Amino acid sequence: MSNKSERYNRNYPISWEQLHRDAKVLSWRLHDLNRTWKGIVAVTRGGLVPAAIIARELDIHLIDTICITSYDWQNQDKSTILKSMDGDGDGLLIIDDLVDTGGTAKIVRQMLPNAYFATVYAKPAGKPLVDVHVTEVSQDTWILFPWDSESRFVAPIAGQ
Repeated sequence: MSNKSERYNRNYPISWEQLHRDAKVLSWRLHDLNRTWKGIVAVTRGGLVPAAIIARELDIHLIDTICITSYDWQNQDKSTILKSMDGDGDGLLIIDDLVDTGGTAKIVRQMLPNAYFATVYAKPAGKPLVDVHVTEVSQDTWILFPWDSESRFVAPIAGQ
């Protein structure tokens, strides 16, 4: 069992606006591939918001989900598949918010080996498992997504 406080030395808060901008950048990169996608598969829950933005930007109307739980806010133990998909993923675009250790990405890759895998954020351990991402952060950084946080005062870095 790995405790969040032991694995992460930094916090990287993402605002709704930044997430939207980063997902739009990912949309541009995917659009530049000049491919026609049959649909999007969002990895829940984190992939739902970026998938909605990308679906709009790429005019994709077929959206499905793979539901995997691999951690809670403190512990990263084992993954549990809550909803899978049939087929090999040919023509599908997988969207997730983040590839961290790569545990979830490995499962998704096994389910849909021919799909194209895109994440908004990537860490070094998981980066080789995705085809494209927008922003890389260090492995010891906890990304604080807007759906997991609320605004509050934070002491300056120099004072910590």
